[in-house]
Amino acid sequence: MNQPFTDWDDDLPPEPEEAYQDLLRALKRKSGFGLFFVQCMPGEADKFIAKLPQEIPHKVIAVLRFVEPIDNLYQRVTEFVEDKQVDILLIKGLEYSLYKYEQRTFGEITESQFSNLISVPPILNHLNQQRERFRDDFPFSFVFLLRSFSINYLIHRAPDFFDWRSGVFELSTTPEVVDEESSRFLDEADYEEYLKLTPEEKIEKVLEIQDLLLEKHQKDSLKANLLRELGRLLVSSKEYEASLIFYNQALKIQHDFHYAWYNKGNALKNLGRNEEAIASYDQALKIQPDFHYAWNGKGNALKNLGRNEEAIASYDQALKIQPDFHYAWNGKGNALKNLGRNEEAIASYDQALKIQPDFHYAWNGKGNALVNLGRNEEAIASYDQALKIQPDFHYAWNGKGNALVNLGRNEEAIASYDQALKIQPDYYYAWNGKGIALKNLGRNEEAIAFYDQALKIQPDYYYAWNGKGNGLKNLGRNEEAIASYDQALKIQPDYYYAWTGKGIALVNLGRNEEAIASYDQALKIQPDYDCAFYNKACCYALQGNSEQALENLQQAVNLSPDKYHEIAKTDSDFDGIRNDERFQSLIKK
Repeated sequence: MNQPFTDWDDDLPPEPEEAYQDLLRALKRKSGFGLFFVQCMPGEADKFIAKLPQEIPHKVIAVLRFVEPIDNLYQRVTEFVEDKQVDILLIKGLEYSLYKYEQRTFGEITESQFSNLISVPPILNHLNQQRERFRDDFPFSFVFLLRSFSINYLIHRAPDFFDWRSGVFELSTTPEVVDEESSRFLDEADYEEYLKLTPEEKIEKVLEIQDLLLEKHQKDSLKANLLRELGRLLVSSKEYEASLIFYNQALKIQHDFHYAWYNKGNALKNLGRNEEAIASYDQALKIQPDFHYAWNGKGNALKNLGRNEEAIASYDQALKIQPDFHYAWNGKGNALKNLGRNEEAIASYDQALKIQPDFHYAWNGKGNALVNLGRNEEAIASYDQALKIQPDFHYAWNGKGNALVNLGRNEEAIASYDQALKIQPDYYYAWNGKGIALKNLGRNEEAIAFYDQALKIQPDYYYAWNGKGNGLKNLGRNEEAIASYDQALKIQPDYYYAWTGKGIALVNLGRNEEAIASYDQALKIQPDYDCAFYNKACCYALQGNSEQALENLQQAVNLSPDKYHEIAKTDSDFDGIRNDERFQSLIKK
C-alpha cells in the first residue's frame, strides 16, 4: 500500500541540521542502488553539490544537471555514467520535467491540488514503469535535489518510484539564506519580463515563490512582497481573479502596502469592476498621496465608467506629480476625446508623444481624434505611425479602415480591416467596418454577411444591426430591414440613425404615416438632424400635404442649404408641389 501524503514527513527529523548529518551518514553507509530525496532551495542545492565531495572524499560523486524538460531519465543516466565509476549521482533540475505537460490554470497550481490533476507528465510515468531497471542497472545512490513542490509531486504522481526511497531529507536553511534568496528574486522581478515568459516558465516562477513563502524563517515584509509578485505573475497571464487572492493575502500581512493596493486596483479594473478598483486606488493614495501610478489607474477606471471629467482630474493629479508620465497624458487624451473635446485630446496625445515618440497607443488615439474632426488624411498618417511601431496593432488597422471609408477609399479600407481581422479574428468592430465598406461599394449581400459575423461575436452591437438594416434595405428586403433596425433600437432606443433607416424602409413599403412617426422619433432625439426633416418633407409631399412638406423642407434647407437645394431640385417625391411658388423659392435660395 502506498504511504499516505500526511505521513511522509515522519521520515524527516525535527531539525534541518540534524537532517543534513543523517543524510551524510546514510550516503556514507549506502552501497549499491538507493534513492534519496533532498528538499532544498536552488541556492542551497548548489552549496550542497560543492560541499559533498569534501564531506565524503572516499566516494566518487557525479552531478547531472537539467535545465529543460526530459521524458526519459533512464536513458540520460545511462549515457551520462557510461564508462564512469560513480558511487553517488546528484540530480538537479528534474522539476523542469514535472509541469511541462500539465494542462492547468495558475489557480490550480497555486492551490496545490496534487490529487486531482488532469494528466501525469511523461517523466513520472517513466519513473514508475522503469524503477526495476534503475535498481538492476545502476549500482549507486541517486540523490534528487528538489524543491518542496517537486517532492510533493513525486509523492502523488510517481508513488511506485518514490516508495523505494532510502530517505527524504530537508537541508538546513538559515534566515540569512532565506532573506538572500527572497531578495534576489524580488530584485530580479520585472513585469515586462513576465509577459515574455512561456506558461511553463511562469509556473516555474510560481513554484519558486511558493517555496520561498513556505520557508519558516521568512519575514513578513518579504512574504508580502512575494505574494504581490505571485499576483503580478497571474496578471501577466490574465488570471485576474486568482491574482486578487494573493494581493489580499499580502494586504492582510501588510495593510499599508500601497503597491499591493495599486495592483489590486489594476486587477479589479481588468475584471470590469471599476468601482471597486477606484476604492483600491484610493487606499493606495491614502497611504502614498504622491503615488502617480495610482492616480493614473484611478483615471482609467473613472474613464471606463464614463466619468470622464473626474478621470481628467485624476490624470492631472498624476501629471502634477510626474509631468513626463506619458501614460497619464495618453489617458487624459482618451477622456477628452470621449467628451468630444478632440482638439484638446490631440494636444494631450502630442504631449505623450513628445515624451515617448514610439508610444503607439498615443498615435492611435490621435488618429481617432483626427477622424472625429474629419481630418482623415492626417488620421491615416497617425495610424501609420502606430503601425510602423507596432505592426500587429489591430486597433490602428481598424481606425485606418474607418478613415479610408470616410474618404470613399473603400477597397483600401477593406484591406485595412482584413489586416485587423488577421491579427484579431473576433474583433467585431472590424467585421462591422468591412460591412460598411462593402455596402458603400454596392456589395450588399457580402456586407450583410460581415454584419452577421460582427453580431455573432457581439449580439448587442447595435451599429451592426443598423448596418445590416441598411444592406437589406438596399436590396429591397424592407421587412427584414425593419426587423434589423428594431433590433438596434431595442438595444439602443436613442439611436436616431436606426429610426431614420426604419423610416426609409417604411416609405419603400408605402407606409408613410409610420415612416413619419419614425422620423419624429429621430428628431426627438436629435432635433437638428437635417436628413429626418428632409425625409419627412418627402413623405408629406407624397401624401399631398404641401404645408407640412414645405415646412419640413425649409427646416432641412436651413440646416444644410447647399445639400438640399440641389437634391430637392430633381427629387421626384416633390413632383406634386414642384410648381408651388414657395417650393421654387426654397430651391432657388
